[in-house]
Amino acid sequence: METRAKEILKRLDTAYGTEYVCYLNHDTPWQLLIAVILSAQCTDARVNIVTKELFQTYDTLEKFAEADLEELEQAIHSTGFYHNKAKNIIACAKALIENHNGEVPRTLEELTALAGVGRKTANVIRGNVYHDPSIVVDTHVKRISKRLGFTINDDPVKVEMDLMEVLPKDHWILYNIQIITFGRNICFARNPKCAECFLSDICVSQDKR
Repeated sequence: METRAKEILKRLDTAYGTEYVCYLNHDTPWQLLIAVILSAQCTDARVNIVTKELFQTYDTLEKFAEADLEELEQAIHSTGFYHNKAKNIIACAKALIENHNGEVPRTLEELTALAGVGRKTANVIRGNVYHDPSIVVDTHVKRISKRLGFTINDDPVKVEMDLMEVLPKDHWILYNIQIITFGRNICFARNPKCAECFLSDICVSQDKR
């Protein structure tokens, strides 16, 4: 597994580079946190469309904390699950101001104590804001990690733990960035482009074509 994992990472590095890229547009850590909350069950592209105007209307954390619930729901309606998201964003903004002096905390425990913030969201913040080694298990990472034989689990926390065993720490953040691109361009959930895939010869997936 170790030799194969190294080869997979080497090929991902060659194909996609080793630069840290965040696909959610933001200028501040708290904007990224809100964008990640909005991204649940929603595409990054849609979130970026919504936040372009949203972050102009609510240009401070205080404005989010004091937001009218119905108005915020309307503003984020197209991201889906807008009732819960709006409620969580307001509660999260209030907690950041009251408990963290308006700063986004760094630890997993402090982050997951915020409304609307689960382990995945917390790891996005830890990786992108603080560059702390962290593995983000989204739909692409879970699907492709199973196909590559890095995990047999479906539970995101178990997948995360399995990947921590397989991947070196210096690739924990990179792996997610690379796999998102790989999943969007080659390794689709349905009809993956196996004939064009640079990992096809070392992939153990039952879905190979």
